[in-house]
Amino acid sequence: MRILHILFKKELKQFFFSPFGWVVFAIIMLLQGFSLSSVLQQYDKQPVVNNMLLDSLTTPIFTIYFLFLFPLITMKLFSEEERSGTLETLMTAPIRTWQVVLSKYFAAFVFYCCLWLPLFIHIKIFTFFSSTPAPINSGQMIGVFTILFLIGSLFVAVGCLASSFTSSQIIAAIVTFGLLALHLFLGYVPLIMNESFGGEGFFYYINMGDHINTFGQGLIDSRPFAYYLSMTFFTLLLTHHVVDYRRWKN
Repeated sequence: MRILHILFKKELKQFFFSPFGWVVFAIIMLLQGFSLSSVLQQYDKQPVVNNMLLDSLTTPIFTIYFLFLFPLITMKLFSEEERSGTLETLMTAPIRTWQVVLSKYFAAFVFYCCLWLPLFIHIKIFTFFSSTPAPINSGQMIGVFTILFLIGSLFVAVGCLASSFTSSQIIAAIVTFGLLALHLFLGYVPLIMNESFGGEGFFYYINMGDHINTFGQGLIDSRPFAYYLSMTFFTLLLTHHVVDYRRWKN
């Protein structure tokens, strides 16, 4: 565990002690503000149906920046070290493959979680300046952040897997975006097929939009926990095998 902790701190510093990490942080914070602003503008024209956070997560702005977020934070994890040759040096050290994989994954996931802190601050700012409570309760807020962390756990793992395949950051980013876009598309297959086939239950089960809507209303469902955590474990296991194969191949 000591080696894992050392590697984790090293990887985390690369996010917070580099301009790239802060540029990503600033861009996501700006887009979160745009998303919330568009929701507040809608409230001027129509009554509040859901809560503020849930409505902001169903805007086109959110879908776009959410899918592009993961390629940005994961494309450098393995591909950059493979390109520069530092991965080969790291893998010849007396450390295990799983320690390398988990240290990079946890660092990227912690950075991802930190990206949602401004969203929480925005709610507090809204309450401060409007002198009225934000249109959201604590249960709904917990549900929103819970599902964001669950989805992020899987999507960061997918980015790790894509980055382990290649030494090109661009290719890793494209593969990550393609896989996540496919995952998003599969959730809408029943709507496209008009539920005229027998497998619609599976596609509803993996529908990210339904998960966000359920948790955003403060309803905690155990099925997304089972799905995202099990798929995260499976994806990290695949990443371990890919990195281990490349380690012994070299």
